Amino acid sequence: MAKEITNAVFDELIASGKPFMVDFWAEWCGPCRMIAPVVEELAVEYDGRIIVGKCNVDSERELPSRFSIRNIPTLLFFKEGELAERHVGALGRGDLKAKLEALLG
Repeated sequence: MAKEITNAVFDELIASGKPFMVDFWAEWCGPCRMIAPVVEELAVEYDGRIIVGKCNVDSERELPSRFSIRNIPTLLFFKEGELAERHVGALGRGDLKAKLEALLG
């Protein structure tokens, strides 16, 4: 299951240096709901290797502001505590999996 990402949790993830992805989403967002099952599946598939998380932009305002999130879904990929990639919009399972694999490589 995808981890809920808040500002406090995010800072811990950065400090850990582990690879992780954050899906910025909202309940009312159609494309967000479309990719949600894929994000959940990949969270299970990559458990222990990559942290897959979700940040609800309606309930957690500071973190989206920190990364200038203007459109959702926005996916941020972090490697060794640094932003490695940003993707705005929905992604298919294969494309999302490729981006996660890149974090491991």
